Amino acid sequence: MVVSREVAAMTVDADLDRLADIRALVRDVALSNDAPPACLEDLIQAVDEAATNIVLHGYGSRGGEIDVEARLVDDTIVIVLSDTAPIFDPTTVPEPDLSVPALRRRPGGMGLHLIRLATDSMVHRPRRGGGNILTLSRSLDPRPKEDR
Repeated sequence: MVVSREVAAMTVDADLDRLADIRALVRDVALSNDAPPACLEDLIQAVDEAATNIVLHGYGSRGGEIDVEARLVDDTIVIVLSDTAPIFDPTTVPEPDLSVPALRRRPGGMGLHLIRLATDSMVHRPRRGGGNILTLSRSLDPRPKEDR
């Protein structure tokens, strides 16, 4: 049985100035569901990275909107980011070569790596009519080596 609580949702302009609003929504949902600090921090970082990518790389100077939904499903917080930017599936981007020293790597490209580290799953699907739906999830349960 899947227990799903009320959905927290918002639509914001795809603007870096609105990322704080998205972070606040995620923080509120996590705190209202007694998320441990590590889970809260992971979710905020992952959603911030994903929304930043939508703003900078998805829409660029064209502008648009980001729909954000957050809810608890069983013991997992699920965040859904939807946009109408050109279709881009971040799950197909390969992991960075971490054997190359950071100062010798091309700038950028670590955001998706951080999202993968901070979440239990990242799922992409095209949005009907154009755009993207990115679903990020993180269990409330502590991971190994996290404070319990």
